[in-house]
Amino acid sequence: MAARGCAPWWLPLLQLLLLQLGAGAAGERWGGEGTSPHLQSIFLGRCAEYSSLLRPELRDKNCTAIWEAFKVVLDKDPCSVLPSDYDLFIDLSMHSIPRDKSLFWENNHLLVTSYSDNTRRFMPLCDVLYGRVGDFLSWCRQKNGSGLDYQSCPTSEDCENNPVDSYWKRASMQYSRDSSGVIYVMLNGSEPTGAYPVKGFFADFEIPYFQKDKITRIEIWVMHEIGGPNVESCGEGSVKILEERLEAMGFQYSCINDYL
Repeated sequence: MAARGCAPWWLPLLQLLLLQLGAGAAGERWGGEGTSPHLQSIFLGRCAEYSSLLRPELRDKNCTAIWEAFKVVLDKDPCSVLPSDYDLFIDLSMHSIPRDKSLFWENNHLLVTSYSDNTRRFMPLCDVLYGRVGDFLSWCRQKNGSGLDYQSCPTSEDCENNPVDSYWKRASMQYSRDSSGVIYVMLNGSEPTGAYPVKGFFADFEIPYFQKDKITRIEIWVMHEIGGPNVESCGEGSVKILEERLEAMGFQYSCINDYL
């Protein structure tokens, strides 16, 4: 159905053509969302809130210095950002994670954040300072320019060493190294592709960095969506692959379906 209005019929076609020409002139678009508007303000605001209100024992953290260490990647080609480029950022923002409070996950971000309750119940990566400042945000430099690209940023399908994926890889490694006691893992048993991605952040950048001498056991929760399909449960499919991997690594583990 045509939109209501008084413009001539050919004007939308002309506008579409001009947009396509403009996109072509600006270069090929990446597959991901562009840089989040007000990135610096959001970053600094989250850092200040976290260190002043959520974890006042971290009030000495220098949020400006943490931002300066983070934003060095904004000067790099958006397909040439490595996890190691965030080393100084991690060094300045890292802090201890309470024992028995680490919560790892795959394919259920919102359930994890609501259940963790702003670090009151658990402290998943997105509730650690270096994870909180970048959660749900996107950032990258223009491919052939010096400014930020607000139109699109690369995903893993565009190139491996993109700013956001490298950030989460580096943060995941640190989070795993600093986790201790009982380790909790929340998986989505309704995920069509399987509860445990055998290639993913948990598999590739968290499990390999577990410190065996600091971990007493690992508890897996396979959660199923209310009214959703029951694709996998404990001891099945990809969950069984995870269980066998942990056993081979020498970890004690247990698995619970739909932890209440």
